[in-house]
Amino acid sequence: MSSTLAGGFGIAALFVAVLALVFAVQALRGQTAAAKDVPPATPPKTELPPRPDPKPGTVGAQLHTLGRQLEQTQAGLKLSLQHLAIVRYDAFGDMGGRMSWSVALLDDNGDGVVLTSINSRNDARSYAKEIKAFESEAKLSPEEEEALETLRKQAAAACDPRAGLTGPSSPA
Repeated sequence: MSSTLAGGFGIAALFVAVLALVFAVQALRGQTAAAKDVPPATPPKTELPPRPDPKPGTVGAQLHTLGRQLEQTQAGLKLSLQHLAIVRYDAFGDMGGRMSWSVALLDDNGDGVVLTSINSRNDARSYAKEIKAFESEAKLSPEEEEALETLRKQAAAACDPRAGLTGPSSPA
């Protein structure tokens, strides 16, 4: 009973550590961008002819304000860790159940983190590796590469204008 409780606390501690790591990566990314004085990447906009500002207090003014807020929100979403790929596997031959895992968490630019937990009978080890533009300075395991490749392919498919026409299972 006490080992089950200890295991539960261990899993909770790992979850808190993962959350802290994600927040630390986000904070580091913000400091790096501020240090370089590089504005965050914004999606290309289709320019509409300028319209005169609507009168304050009208529905048009409110729509204009909502439109600006929507553009800002969409630009912010591009930098959030919103893409996720998980690979589960058996790290050791004597232990089944695919208890080890690697997860890639990336934004639209391919920046983020790969987290890995290697589970054995006696302990679990966790690793975090920073990712920039779908690449890591640290050597990645085959399972980490697989998680990253899954998101790389998803990003390529999202940029391919034909992807929406053919669908994932149709021939190109």
